[in-house]
Amino acid sequence: MYDDATLAEQVAQQLRRSILRGDLLPGDPVKERDTATAMGVSRTPMREAIRILSKEGLLVLRPSRSPIVAELDFKSVSDQAEVLIALEKLSAELACKYATEADLTKLQRIVDHMAAHFYETDPLDMFEIDMSFHTAIAAASHNLALAETHRSYLQRLWHARYLAARQRRNRERVVTQHNAILDAMRARNVQAARDAIDAHLWQLAEDIRQQIETHSIAAEMDQIQTQKAGE
Repeated sequence: MYDDATLAEQVAQQLRRSILRGDLLPGDPVKERDTATAMGVSRTPMREAIRILSKEGLLVLRPSRSPIVAELDFKSVSDQAEVLIALEKLSAELACKYATEADLTKLQRIVDHMAAHFYETDPLDMFEIDMSFHTAIAAASHNLALAETHRSYLQRLWHARYLAARQRRNRERVVTQHNAILDAMRARNVQAARDAIDAHLWQLAEDIRQQIETHSIAAEMDQIQTQKAGE
């Protein structure tokens, strides 16, 4: 089922997708032994996968108890989003200077794929493709420290950004904005690249806030319905 070389990462990816799809909800426990058995893996890669997701902020570790799916906290997410946007701008700025033709070709292929397959592709799969565009910009900066820091913050915001992206699912907007970023990089126009990143991400924090509030209200309603059913 899994490639041994990337076993923990693949287990983490499967759990991550379960969280993003809402199969695992905030507050739900992830029982190491039961989950490992259900996924057909040993507890060692499961333990490492849980560690990976806790670093991303998707799971909360608890002493002597099963980890639980994390609640989204707007202040924390907003702070991280501000840092991520700054990293995205710096990535685009450096990519204007150092991106190779191979880098730009890779970015164009991602945008072209999104344009051709946006609505026929599963929303979570398309979201991951979208995030690969941003990761590729960071890689095109040819600054390893920046790329690693960007990846870390992107992972921390994975859940919140997916909720926001799912709510504002619009091919024309996404493709147009991605092409604007790419055009600026091809022109080696630093200011245009920063402006294009601004146009693409300026509403990120507000979109995330709305989704956190929506999910919080939905969770409260579910809890009330559960309590009523038990009376």
